[in-house]
Amino acid sequence: MSSKISKIDINDYQPLREVIFNSIREAIILGELKPGERLMEVQLAEKMGVSRTPIREAIRKLELEGLVVMVPRKGAYVADLTKKDIIDVLEVRAVMDGLATQLAAERITESEIKELNKITEQFSLCVEKNNLQGIIKKDIEFHDLIYKASRNEKLSQINNNIQEMIYRFRVVYLKNYNPFRDVSKEHSRIVEAITEHNSTEAQKWAVMHIKNQEYTIIKELKDSTS
Repeated sequence: MSSKISKIDINDYQPLREVIFNSIREAIILGELKPGERLMEVQLAEKMGVSRTPIREAIRKLELEGLVVMVPRKGAYVADLTKKDIIDVLEVRAVMDGLATQLAAERITESEIKELNKITEQFSLCVEKNNLQGIIKKDIEFHDLIYKASRNEKLSQINNNIQEMIYRFRVVYLKNYNPFRDVSKEHSRIVEAITEHNSTEAQKWAVMHIKNQEYTIIKELKDSTS
């Protein structure tokens, strides 16, 4: 059981059951509770300093979200991420990111271009320092800003619906692998096309960026299970 799970602060403004649910959920998304790891109610309750009842409620809610699976006569486990899960999400994301980047190239403001360049530079610094959490944070900021610049709220909402799964497999399978120098170059190409308001080139590089990510993650998944 992950050492990252710790005692709950009972003074938190949220209801206790929500604090517990969010804590376990975050541990799964961040890869602190790993795919296939068993969730023991007693151990979780002891670590978090609560009774088993809110733990059980949290696990049931996480099952509804697809983050936990219940195995008959064996208990609850963190849901695995399959190759098909990854491919399905990235196929959708390639199309969405391509559209968002195309629209951003047409609609982005000068201040947003400056911010996009700033984030790109910060991403590169995180790569140089091998700061995984910083890399992931800046990557999310990079793509979120592009979606914002697309000026399409529905597209942004759909993107938000799949963000957590993208974040989860990115953390789990890229912790021991560093393709981010290539990612940094791809970000720069996307920014260059957006800055030039070249929507065709922007879309092309955005789609290629996701396809390269798919290849890298699938390769890492295959190597980690071979």
